[in-house]
Amino acid sequence: MNNTIYFDARCDDETRRKQLYAGQLFVYSPTANTLAFCDFARALIANAFQGLDPETAQHHLPVEEYARILGELKPAFIHHPESKRHLRNILDEFGCDLGETYFDVPKLRSSTSDNYLTTGIAYAWHPHRDTWYSAPLSQINWWIPLYELSPENGMAFHPQYWGKPVKNSSDGYNYYEWNKLHRGATVTQYLREDPRPLPKPTEALELDPQIRLIGQVGSIVLFSAAQMHSSVPNTSGKTRFSIDFRTVHRSDLAARAGAPWCDERCTGSTIRDYLRATDLATLPDEIIAIYDDETGHHGELVYDPNR
Repeated sequence: MNNTIYFDARCDDETRRKQLYAGQLFVYSPTANTLAFCDFARALIANAFQGLDPETAQHHLPVEEYARILGELKPAFIHHPESKRHLRNILDEFGCDLGETYFDVPKLRSSTSDNYLTTGIAYAWHPHRDTWYSAPLSQINWWIPLYELSPENGMAFHPQYWGKPVKNSSDGYNYYEWNKLHRGATVTQYLREDPRPLPKPTEALELDPQIRLIGQVGSIVLFSAAQMHSSVPNTSGKTRFSIDFRTVHRSDLAARAGAPWCDERCTGSTIRDYLRATDLATLPDEIIAIYDDETGHHGELVYDPNR
């Protein structure tokens, strides 16, 4: 395929979505709204680490204490009403139709250096597609770095695998079972190994050449959920912190528009997680029904952090 990276593209959201569904990448410079979101997240992070530099705190804390801090910090960010407000402002700024655009709650991610903590709450992501994790083919991922990046602690894309089937373990993944068994506080206990069923390639991949996008704080990368990507093995000496969130467009879901199906074998669907940008309503039942494979008896349709 013809791999293209669009920088600060001046196009409408519909055009952008179609290009993302074709495997292209979009990169944007920092804006007032992305920087405001970064400032908010960085304030929460600074408070959590109580005077330690968040990028180097791993060098001063036992790994158990570090995992405990992340175990409190990340849910606090996810469920803070300000997180949703900042996210909505970004969508509006980037020309999304807020009545048609639905988002999953934003996540705070961390990638520690030199194998300090690469499991559980700070999992170092192997090459994968989000569609192996029951995301719909029309999902778009938005990714924002919170501190200065380097080639040694960023994220890598592997576009040579766009539309190219890869043997993988996604057939062992059901999203509803994941909600029931593998979310919540237990992930902070995984300090040396991670027993969760995380779909990954089961064949050797040629990961070079790869694309590493090193943007400024508050820059934003958009890519399809079907795009193969991974965490760069962090050897920078600093922990990477980032925000990501995912969006879907109601009309695209209704039309089954999106990236081409490739090698996904997972069951269940994240379709019930998305919230309308205008009022946080969930998707209509008729849309959910299109993506429901009736495997809900395996677990929980929607994760409840209060259960």
